[in-house]
Amino acid sequence: MIESHSLLDLPLDAKVDPGEFIRAAMQWHFNSETGSAYWLERAKSLDFDPRKDVNNIEDLALFPNLVDELRDVRVEDLIPRGYGPHPDVVGVFESGGTTGPPKRVVFLRDWWDREEAWMSANLDAHGFPRNVNWLVILPSGPHAAGEISRGLASTRNGIKFSVDMDPRWVKKRIARGLAEEADAYAEHLVEQAAFLLRTQDIGILNTTPPVLERIARHDDLVELINQKVKGILWGGAHMDADTRHLYRTEIFPGVKLVGMYGSTMALGGTTERLGLTLGDPCIFDPPSPFIIFTVIDPATGRRVGYGERGQVVMNHLSKNMLVPNNLERDLATRIEPLPGQVGDAVADVSPVAQFDHENVIEGVY
Repeated sequence: MIESHSLLDLPLDAKVDPGEFIRAAMQWHFNSETGSAYWLERAKSLDFDPRKDVNNIEDLALFPNLVDELRDVRVEDLIPRGYGPHPDVVGVFESGGTTGPPKRVVFLRDWWDREEAWMSANLDAHGFPRNVNWLVILPSGPHAAGEISRGLASTRNGIKFSVDMDPRWVKKRIARGLAEEADAYAEHLVEQAAFLLRTQDIGILNTTPPVLERIARHDDLVELINQKVKGILWGGAHMDADTRHLYRTEIFPGVKLVGMYGSTMALGGTTERLGLTLGDPCIFDPPSPFIIFTVIDPATGRRVGYGERGQVVMNHLSKNMLVPNNLERDLATRIEPLPGQVGDAVADVSPVAQFDHENVIEGVY
């Protein structure tokens, strides 16, 4: 395998000069020996030279938002040539399909292992126990969420029990006005989770806010969780501040409740900031500069001020993939990053009402 700049091989918590890192990423993805077939061909239609003109975070906005092309591109064309003829592919994962046909990304082993190590270290910092079993109520199949949780459970010496979900089916039911069918499906998920909570030793519950809200309607399950579960890890849909406060103070007061935020198109995510008080918003800091958040006014493309609401843009820069300037379907409050981080932190994440001229439906995920 052809070696890249060593900056791209560092762990996700490494502190690096963002300009040097971004230049190293451009050199990797737009070098004919290391770049992917997709980017080498796509570069011909760009009106700038990434290897010369992209030198800092602001320059990433030179790229058009190309993620819609990931609906159709051949997956093999996304793998950088620098990985050689037999790359270690962990999996091909798809977006939720909220706004049309799903988009696809490919996870290679080196990035997957570093993202998993980053997430596990965050769980350690939040006081999540090792050596306990996980109950995961998340999508699997083409979605990355369930596979990431499987890896975390295994890495942390636990057994993963799972209840699968199909978020696309639920969104279709809701879009067609069939809310009763969607409700029945959600209760079906809760019923399966109840069997496992009652019969198995579950230490960590990993699910989405809509499913957790339904579980919380059942007093017997709330009691079981408070007796057995040490930590609840939520993500995949938004949770408002009042609900989060209620869970932490009244419904699950003895259970660590930690949010997780990310995107398949960003090839990863992060857990909420450490040390937040009950009165603080739920803040997320990505592992920059590998994953960079910015919060913009979608009408102008300019960053909003700290404390102001805007739409989230995510950039992914690793040897594995380059996904720049991706406007997500999320609104968030722009928060000042922690020292040494670049880009923005985000808080109070919620979905936009419409995206790509389609109504945004969360459903169960």
